[in-house]
Amino acid sequence: MAGMTVIVITGGTRGIGRGLAGAFASRGCQVVICGRSEQAARASAAELGPAVLGVAADVTSRPDMERLWDTAQDQFGRVDHWINNAGTALAPQLLWDIPESDIRTVVEVNMIGAINGSSVAAARMLAAGGGFVWNMVGFGSNGRVSRGMAPYGSTKRALAYLHDTLTLETRGTAVRAGLLSPGLVVTELVAENDLRADLRGRRQQVYYEVLSDPMDVVAPWMADRVLAARRNGTRVERLTTPKALGRLAGAGLRGRVRPAAGRR
Repeated sequence: MAGMTVIVITGGTRGIGRGLAGAFASRGCQVVICGRSEQAARASAAELGPAVLGVAADVTSRPDMERLWDTAQDQFGRVDHWINNAGTALAPQLLWDIPESDIRTVVEVNMIGAINGSSVAAARMLAAGGGFVWNMVGFGSNGRVSRGMAPYGSTKRALAYLHDTLTLETRGTAVRAGLLSPGLVVTELVAENDLRADLRGRRQQVYYEVLSDPMDVVAPWMADRVLAARRNGTRVERLTTPKALGRLAGAGLRGRVRPAAGRR
């Protein structure tokens, strides 16, 4: 166990977090995932195999993030990679139609959750001698704008800034910052919030068919690059704008659909 890579993934019970947990476990890593529900966290971990430990933790609570670190440390002796993946979204709505409580939830989970995780992981890694802190971005992080996506896109744009700042602040230390951009993946987050439709309800199935990738392709691709990363400020981006434009051109859709790399 001493030589195994230890990885913590927040929000690892579903979607990309769960996919990554499985990919890391299959590569011989020890993985700790968290979810708000103890039952969900443990059930997901059991389904993923003995290399995965499930813990109940709320990313909006700094003490919960400290406890998540302590659990991983106590169980496996260290944490090599901490991935702030927990996120939530809303169905596309004009900003003035969204209840304040819903906006607060998106901001608290997506932004404050990542700040809490980054703060705890960076401080503990500095004390422990090093490690990698990763933040998962999505639609909006690269400057793309879409009607109905104000709260979600704003938080993801903020996470790109968080990554840049964390890279600057850890410069010259043994702690490294990384950014993860999975591109377009149809996860539960996308399906449950109907993100494949615009504000008029118009389906964009062709767009998703051309630009999206299945989880069993994206998760292993990202896991390999996380494990190979060495440089502070590393960006692991699945669907860059040039790649998106290339796919659209290959499908004869360039000019008909605007690429929005990073939505998840």
